[in-house]
Amino acid sequence: MSERMITILGPTASGKTPLAASLAKEIGGEIISADSRQVYRRMDIGTGKDLEDYGDIPYHLIDIAEPGTKYNLFQYQQDFFDAYNNIIGRGKIPILCGGTGLYIEAVLKGYQLSPVPQNPELRKRLEDKALDELTQMLVKLKQQNGSNMHNKTDVDSCQRAIRAIEIETYNLQHPVPRRELPPVDSVIIGVNIDREARRQKITNRLKARLEGGMVDEVRSLLNEGIPAEDLIYYGLEYKFVTEYVTGQTTYDEMFQRLEIAIHQFAKRQMTWFRGMERRGFTIHWIDALLPMEEKVKAIIQILT
Repeated sequence: MSERMITILGPTASGKTPLAASLAKEIGGEIISADSRQVYRRMDIGTGKDLEDYGDIPYHLIDIAEPGTKYNLFQYQQDFFDAYNNIIGRGKIPILCGGTGLYIEAVLKGYQLSPVPQNPELRKRLEDKALDELTQMLVKLKQQNGSNMHNKTDVDSCQRAIRAIEIETYNLQHPVPRRELPPVDSVIIGVNIDREARRQKITNRLKARLEGGMVDEVRSLLNEGIPAEDLIYYGLEYKFVTEYVTGQTTYDEMFQRLEIAIHQFAKRQMTWFRGMERRGFTIHWIDALLPMEEKVKAIIQILT
């Protein structure tokens, strides 16, 4: 069997985590999460941590940052390599699992990144601008820097757009030395779920999460003193549920808008993964609806 890292990717609600845990149990692996929101403590239901799926399988890069902070790709790359080296140093097989395509591609390709400090003056100048105007500014800056729009999450809120402008402005003015992180060789498994099945699973899961205390989770975070705008920054469940809890929308409106947003998010994830294939990655796709045993067996056949 290959001793390379194994990556399991797929859109939200495709069943990546239970599959990664089942595979890890079979081959003596440990899971490294590639989820940009599961890093935050006490943001459990909305991020779908489902920690019971892991059983006794060790996992890494979950619950490592405080809510209200802005964890980023640069930090993720550093933390990934610490976890990766720790796992292989103990003779275990790392299994990278998640749906944040940018995080996955960054560590597989060895993106060269640098930390960017906040620029209060720039933020002050931008704070009253509309999202469309910020997006246009960002596009121009990225053209100047020769960098690509990572995806629409760059600009799905004014806060994110301003941070992206801040990064591009800094990179334009300060070419800085970067920590060399090598690409990581990995067998990549994609969990493919039929669009209709995915839609149904997303809707059912959203209902279950709302019934399971997602609104209370958001209330609790707000009661801790985390500003509403910081929770809205995290997008999807935290954006729409926060707007509901703070009286900006009704429950029904929150549910409908959130359901649509999650469907759109899943579609963007698949677009990213298809883009990875165009950029030279080989992804071995397996059917999400196969029984677990068959999925694990199919992966082991790919590995041998």
